[in-house]
Amino acid sequence: MTVTLSQPDHVPADRSALVLFSGGQDSTTCLAWALAHFDRVETVGFDYGQRHNVEMQVRLKVLERLREVHEPARLRLGEDHVVDLRGFGAVAESSLTRDQEMKMSERGLPNSFVPGRNLVFFVYAAAVADRRAIDHLVGGMCETDFSGYPDCRKDTLEAMENVLRLGIERPYVIDTPLMYLTKAETWEMTHELGGAALVELMLEETHTCYMGVRDKRHDWGYGCGTCPACELRAKGFAQWRGKHGL
Repeated sequence: MTVTLSQPDHVPADRSALVLFSGGQDSTTCLAWALAHFDRVETVGFDYGQRHNVEMQVRLKVLERLREVHEPARLRLGEDHVVDLRGFGAVAESSLTRDQEMKMSERGLPNSFVPGRNLVFFVYAAAVADRRAIDHLVGGMCETDFSGYPDCRKDTLEAMENVLRLGIERPYVIDTPLMYLTKAETWEMTHELGGAALVELMLEETHTCYMGVRDKRHDWGYGCGTCPACELRAKGFAQWRGKHGL
């Protein structure tokens, strides 16, 4: 695990947030949300051997650009942390960590599901947050436009919050601002939080495509255009743009 060692600023733990940040659309929207709701915001990324490992480079560019175009980031965005989970990713028989076709599995889950991924993310995030004196953990999980992953459900994350509180003895709160939003509503939130500049940053800098494709920019951003993540993003963008007559 690679983290910086500087001491946290003197901001109360309950006014501080750690955002699970991949550099994708959802986590970037959550980061903007956290910057609007907390006085100190830090980020944590996870390298778990994902096929779309390009996100590990993209996320750094997103953070850089966010500080340039989004005033709350200049005021409140603090340390970034990276956790090496490649050993965990190697355990999963998942199309997100292996070169295989994306399809539904025999038990009715997409084979892009990495068993326990979000649960592991929150355990490591909580450990970082404890050292950094942070009580709020922010994730981009969503039940409305999700891909069938059971660790994105609200009841799963409520249980996880309780486990972390008991196991670490810290009053953690897991915030999921996108939990009941469609992708169109996520685009709407982005615009409300940062206007046209944040929408353009989302289109140009973030990465959501499961295949790691960034060689062509569509009107909704970069991606292969055919994986489930791209399809959701494109559909949501079209619906949001249509609503506003853009």
